[in-house]
Amino acid sequence: MMVRAGMACLAGWLVLAMPAGAETLGEALRLAEANNPELESGRVDSALAEEGLEAARAAGRTTVSVTGQGGYESIDSNRVFGANSGDRSTASLQLEAAKPVYTGGRIASGIRSAKAGIDAAGEALEQLRQTVWFDTVSAYMNVKADRETVRIRKNNVGLLEEQVRAARDRFDVGVVTRTDVALTEARLEGAVAGVAAAEAALEDSIAQYAAITGGPPGELAPAPPLPRLPETLEAAVITALETNPGLQAGRERVRQARERVSAARAGGRPQLEIVGRAGGQQDFADDIHDTEVAALVRGSIPLWQGGQVASEVRSARLQERQARLEVQRLEREVRAGIASAWYGYVAAERAIAASRRQVEAAEIAYDGATQELAVGTRTTLDVLNSEQNLLEARLSLVSAKRDAQIAAHRLLQTMGLLTEQRLGLEIR
Repeated sequence: MMVRAGMACLAGWLVLAMPAGAETLGEALRLAEANNPELESGRVDSALAEEGLEAARAAGRTTVSVTGQGGYESIDSNRVFGANSGDRSTASLQLEAAKPVYTGGRIASGIRSAKAGIDAAGEALEQLRQTVWFDTVSAYMNVKADRETVRIRKNNVGLLEEQVRAARDRFDVGVVTRTDVALTEARLEGAVAGVAAAEAALEDSIAQYAAITGGPPGELAPAPPLPRLPETLEAAVITALETNPGLQAGRERVRQARERVSAARAGGRPQLEIVGRAGGQQDFADDIHDTEVAALVRGSIPLWQGGQVASEVRSARLQERQARLEVQRLEREVRAGIASAWYGYVAAERAIAASRRQVEAAEIAYDGATQELAVGTRTTLDVLNSEQNLLEARLSLVSAKRDAQIAAHRLLQTMGLLTEQRLGLEIR
């Protein structure tokens, strides 16, 4: 209920009229998808994993090789029967085909390991994609919020400039003291400094946006309504443990490491292959030609390997254990990330409601203080304090709206659901 209430609270902000030609969140995500080098690197990793499967399958296929040699030799012998003495030219050519029949499970384990590697690479790519999308959403919301902050602060500067002129006029007619004028002038200079700081923050947000999407932001459209979020924290955790791509990639790496253990054990088992061979040799001096055709079964049984196989098995087992520990770490990280995003969103939606009430009350207080100053029942300091309270309330509302958007999308990312379907956007 709390999540749904927060979404309803955001609706008034999210359904503002969209400026003509404004850049939407979907377009920003599309730019990040097309231009981000991290994503392209992840795609290359996925392609490399596919090639690993081809290499594993190739190890079980028939191999064919051709070897040949040719040359000239001169033999001088003092043996009584030196029939082979003299100069001669020779050439030989041999064709051999070999097909593995039994490898102790090495090839099958290698294929299963490569398939697990492909799945792990695919999940890692999806995790990277959702991370880039979340960074894009964050940058998008930061630019919008910082632009609104600059606008509010500039409006505040304009308001204070009017107050400075009014204070000077009242001072000229003896209504207020020089202290009142100085207070107003000091508040104005502080507001100017606030604008400078807000503009610096905006430039930083624009730079972050450009780094992710490949170009600076134009006019940004209002963010679309938030997608459906889980009803409870427990439901979010359960979903995340099932669908978080980083966690799924870790589980696939465990499977991959387990198959590597099997492949290492196969190194100590018998090997068997079928070999076919055909060849010929030509002695040009004596015009002698020899040919050979053979088919045979070739096998080998490891007897002593100096501990190499045992070491490889132990190493593979340690890698499997390491992968399992990594999954445990990722599970804890996912749980903590879900809790952080969930309570961040809850806090943000409460802050939005409170900030709206604060803005309403501050506007009433400021209007009242301004009118009471005109009749002499309020001081200049009272008006300045009321104006400052109104400024802080408006800035708090902007910040709370941004925080709610970012926290909601972080929750989806941690769950592994920051996707086109969940966002309701056409991106790729």
